[in-house]
Amino acid sequence: MRKIGLFFGSFNPIHIGHLILANYILENSDMDELWFVVSPQNPFKEKKSLLKDHNRLDMVQLAVKNYPQMRASNVEFSLPTPSYTIDTLTYLKEKHPDYSFSLIMGEDNLSGLHKWKNSDVLIKNHHIIVYPRVFEGEKKDSEYLQHENISMIEAPVIELSATEIRNMIKEGKNVRPMLPPEVFEYLDGSSFYK
Repeated sequence: MRKIGLFFGSFNPIHIGHLILANYILENSDMDELWFVVSPQNPFKEKKSLLKDHNRLDMVQLAVKNYPQMRASNVEFSLPTPSYTIDTLTYLKEKHPDYSFSLIMGEDNLSGLHKWKNSDVLIKNHHIIVYPRVFEGEKKDSEYLQHENISMIEAPVIELSATEIRNMIKEGKNVRPMLPPEVFEYLDGSSFYK
């Protein structure tokens, strides 16, 4: 059974922090592949600052083209919005019955996991890999970390956010070191985020 890690996100835009984290997880787990699942709309986020779905997918495809174990996924583009992780996982499991899917999430999302649609089913039926994040707020996730399907990985903490990158682009600042070169070129030749 192929083991696939699912890294959900807006990737608005994808940046080097995402790639560093994905590579770390692939190198320090038994996963065969890691898929960046580009979400059309996160139910907890507003859509106004999102680039079009296909633009964000293009950037992810450019970012991962030199990483054979990583791939961009547009699976949520054909599913109802807003996107609920449990629905996407159910769809993927039906489509790929011989694959085992793990969910990759930041520590900041773990504390709000109880608000997710069918979170109990999600935890019961899928392995969840949690990576450390610096975040404001209470750490109420200790009960989750006791669950046999949830494991914390000691990945490097990357303090880089897509919001920060978008703001810097808007202000005309240099973001080249924060983006994969292909993504920088893609954005540099456009009016995105300006």
